[in-house]
Amino acid sequence: MYSSNESDLQKSQPPQNHYNYHSTEAIAPANIPGTWSTGLYDCSSDVPNCCLTLWCPCVTLGRIAGIVDKGSTSREACGALYAVLNVLGCACLHSRLYRSRLRKQYNLPATPCGDCLVHFFCEPCALCQEHRELKNRGFDMSLGWQENMDKQNAGVTMAPIVQGGMDR
Repeated sequence: MYSSNESDLQKSQPPQNHYNYHSTEAIAPANIPGTWSTGLYDCSSDVPNCCLTLWCPCVTLGRIAGIVDKGSTSREACGALYAVLNVLGCACLHSRLYRSRLRKQYNLPATPCGDCLVHFFCEPCALCQEHRELKNRGFDMSLGWQENMDKQNAGVTMAPIVQGGMDR
């Protein structure tokens, strides 16, 4: 049982939250279900990704699609489709599908608003956040799905086969 001084000390200390001062969202480790590992506007936390997304969003979306669809979608085909839709002005309708799939796979909240609105108003930020999320979850975004799986399984070895004892 706590003495009154220890109890008062525990009540007076603030909870141990880690806040990112560049956004209003708390930083959460990537392995906690239900939380994004970075905020929507934390683009400066990964400058190379930010630059790639600003100049070639079709490459970023292709990388995201390849991982989210577990290799069933060609990164190049998805990126090319995005480029065509971008010229037509409706690329956000395509890219928001991958945000929805990513959220569903990792049980992430629809913050700060629905996927379609996030992509319509903040397309580059949304793509950067999705790219960072997958990267923070251990994916090498420059590789495709199969290459990531091969890399992940490269360190896995089989247990040694144990010879049976002596038989009579």
